[in-house]
Amino acid sequence: MAIDNKLRGCDLVRMQVVDVMASGQVKERASVLQSKTQKPVRFEIFEGRRLSVAKWMENPLMVGSEYLWPGRFHERLHISTR
Repeated sequence: MAIDNKLRGCDLVRMQVVDVMASGQVKERASVLQSKTQKPVRFEIFEGRRLSVAKWMENPLMVGSEYLWPGRFHERLHISTR
């Protein structure tokens, strides 16, 4: 998703489930606020990516998760860019 839409890594890891999901389905288009410029960036989520995200959301790790890429440790809300 980051490469296709030229998102920075820091913006990708901070994406929340609500950014890409609506009514239990993956959106065709999404928007995130860039951390560097504070400007919204709209991007398209292509069919292959939508299927991948939908499958990822079925993972037991994702139950109740606020972030699309949750951290493995309780003190971390989401994964880091490192």
